[in-house]
Amino acid sequence: MIDIWQEIYSTIKRNKLRTFLTGFAVAWGIFMLIVLLGAGNGLIHAFEESSSERALNSIKIYPGWTSKSYDGLKEGRKIQLDNKDLRITDTHFPDYVIKAGASIWQGTVTISFGSEYASVGLAGVFPNHIEIETIKLFKGRFINETDIKERRKVIVLHKKTAEILFHKTHTEPIGQFVNMGNVAYRVVGLCNDKGDSGEKPALIPFSTLQTIYNKGDKLSCLTIATKNLETIEANENFEKEYRKALGANHRFDPTDNSALWIWNKFTNYLQQQKGMAILRTGIWVIGIFTLLSGIVGVSNIMLITVKERTREFGIRKALGARPSSILWLIIVESVIITTLFGYIGMVAGIGVTEWMNAAFGNQVMDTGGWTTTVFLNPTVDIKIAIQATLTLIIAGTLAGLFPARKAVSIRPIEALRAD
Repeated sequence: MIDIWQEIYSTIKRNKLRTFLTGFAVAWGIFMLIVLLGAGNGLIHAFEESSSERALNSIKIYPGWTSKSYDGLKEGRKIQLDNKDLRITDTHFPDYVIKAGASIWQGTVTISFGSEYASVGLAGVFPNHIEIETIKLFKGRFINETDIKERRKVIVLHKKTAEILFHKTHTEPIGQFVNMGNVAYRVVGLCNDKGDSGEKPALIPFSTLQTIYNKGDKLSCLTIATKNLETIEANENFEKEYRKALGANHRFDPTDNSALWIWNKFTNYLQQQKGMAILRTGIWVIGIFTLLSGIVGVSNIMLITVKERTREFGIRKALGARPSSILWLIIVESVIITTLFGYIGMVAGIGVTEWMNAAFGNQVMDTGGWTTTVFLNPTVDIKIAIQATLTLIIAGTLAGLFPARKAVSIRPIEALRAD
């Protein structure tokens, strides 16, 4: 066994550059596979993180402008959602709608407590708002059904807004009254979010805002928590039926997608899942072909080695060397090159992914109204890295098998004809 190691070392030493270039191709293959997997995981983890922040079984409906004439009315009409749409949503689809809600925006208002004040957006919402949006209750409670029915003057503030109003006086916000214009609202809860960078809106009951700010029966957005819609096709069929129901109320063509803008989070999630699956497949295909280039390099160098040592192998056989010893010699050399440089590539790849994680492991993008995570934890499971390297070593063994069989087939007479 020692003799085999000495021969392999001697062969590698005589062909340093060729061995290095071949080994570099192997190391580069496993390195690129791990780095690509890490980068892909960064995108996938960011997508999963963003998806976990919102209820996936939710749909939001915004008003739009008609793009088709219908029932004697011209195109270009602005659709304004109202309370009747909310009732239709809540009662016409019992098999698919868990609960319907709505929100309405007032715009920027000034909230004061004592001498402190803050300018924030004000929205009227339903209790299901917290289930659908990214906000999380930090302290106290959220708006409930009783607040809606009784049109209570209660408010949920953002944590940062509460800090502006109450920090200097060290006052506990919950239970305190804040002023907006001539109306006092009791603070019942504090909320927080994950990454929103725009306005931190104050939230009051939907019915309260409609009454105080004279909004009539108008609303800005409908929100739906859905059930029994588990495929893209089922969601698309529901959306068609929903457009028909609201189209009858507002007299627009049910096929006019511009009249209503529907944001179906579950459909978007399924479509993005397909995109992530394509991304994973693409990364593995690119990585595997990169690995194959290194394996082909190993096979080529072994073929060249066999050709250069034709005389030697022929003489060995003439002296009684067993074919298995020659076969073993070539395969072991192939495995050594693949294992050594594969390990180097694996360690380098893991090192780069760890560096990416430290430097760019939590990247967010500011969309203007909020921020969203776009790159998160770009690392690779060590088990996957080891499995990929072991696969490379097995492939390297197979790559050396053909040259080894060629070496075994050399006859002593060929040794005499070799240059």
